[in-house]
Amino acid sequence: MTDAPETTTDSQEATPALTTPPPAAGTTGVVDALEAVGPVPLLEPREGIPPVVADAAALAAIVARFAAGTGPVAIDAERASGYRYGQRAYLVQLRREGAGSTLIDPVGCPDLSSLGAALADAEWVLHAATQDLPCLAELGMHPTSLFDTELAGRIAGFPRVGLGPMVEGVLGFTLEKGHSAVDWSTRPLPEPWLRYAALDVEVLVDLRDALEQELADQGKLEWAKQEFAAIAAAGPPPPRVDPWRRTSGVHKVRRRRQLAAIKELWQTRDRVARERDISPGRILSDAAIVAAALAMPVNLQALQALPGFGPRVHRRALEQWFAALDAARAIPEAQLPPPSAPHEGPPPPRSWAEKDPLAAARLSAARAAVGTLAESLNLPQENLLSPELVRRVSWTTPGDGGPEAVGTALRGLGARAWQVELAAPVLSHAFTEARAAVAANRTQAPGN
Repeated sequence: MTDAPETTTDSQEATPALTTPPPAAGTTGVVDALEAVGPVPLLEPREGIPPVVADAAALAAIVARFAAGTGPVAIDAERASGYRYGQRAYLVQLRREGAGSTLIDPVGCPDLSSLGAALADAEWVLHAATQDLPCLAELGMHPTSLFDTELAGRIAGFPRVGLGPMVEGVLGFTLEKGHSAVDWSTRPLPEPWLRYAALDVEVLVDLRDALEQELADQGKLEWAKQEFAAIAAAGPPPPRVDPWRRTSGVHKVRRRRQLAAIKELWQTRDRVARERDISPGRILSDAAIVAAALAMPVNLQALQALPGFGPRVHRRALEQWFAALDAARAIPEAQLPPPSAPHEGPPPPRSWAEKDPLAAARLSAARAAVGTLAESLNLPQENLLSPELVRRVSWTTPGDGGPEAVGTALRGLGARAWQVELAAPVLSHAFTEARAAVAANRTQAPGN
């Protein structure tokens, strides 16, 4: 859990029971009611820290236990981002009524497909589901239905949707902070980390129930259900095109030869990081890659003088980075990477005014209309309609530009039914106004 709170040292204080659900008025009413008594710290899991499941026999017992449980299942996963290569899970936490909590070590149990099958008919409750689902899928776990408490908080209009603020604002409990960014590949895992991990799923189902009621009271529950269904049904994301272009600071590089240097350095770093199972940033920083590409040093001494390549870097590593720069120097001019990545869809919005003034006017009007509608619904604009979707539907006029044609275009771009119902009419109106404004400007232009 990326923003889940940290635990402190061992404590003998028992976790308070959850007896009274939060008031189901509105987000303000919930927070106001809880502020009157103050949040209660959660310090220990209800049944204590469960043992870590790390072998096939223990896993089989857990599968049977959770299959016999009832209701939704709270699920979370801990990764070693910033320490290890990739985003694999190093701990999986689950809790279900009738089964209690469990902690599973995916290093000892790399195949959790039997557990996934046992939970196939259960609703999975996750916080920021899109962060954890890829690493759970690697273990053989795929939900058929889910409830995302972070996304529910966004749709309900909560200003802070991290797990800690949500648990405190909705349930009145505080989770301790601090272990979210530790190296979860560490073995054995320290007891305070395990306590923290167990507490992450301790009240997740309670949070789900309170948020479901909140969404129902606001008339937004169906919107959330459609969003959850879309997440559960989504396949794995396609591979990134030119992932090296995501190097921080690449915007400083203008020349194609220098871009080739960034690509060669990035690919070398990625290969080494994968082989050593270390986060790429720990092999060589993005800042060092950009510095080397801008300078294009002609010998090892010049390379070593750059930030990130100083005396602490072993000579063999320096030779490796210098070889990548040499490879970039040897690329024929015609094969150098283009200044920008190839992409589908409309061009960057900054060029619209020159390429198509009417499309630029449509985009400006659409952004304003979607922003106004989202504000009236107490909903983040990007959850009402993503910026990319707004750009795509604005680039060319859908059909006759009427609400039905705009709605058809939105559905074709992946918008959910609730989004189409709300946004199509306002976008159609915005496009009509944009067309009229452009026509009026042309009529008033000198020479007309």
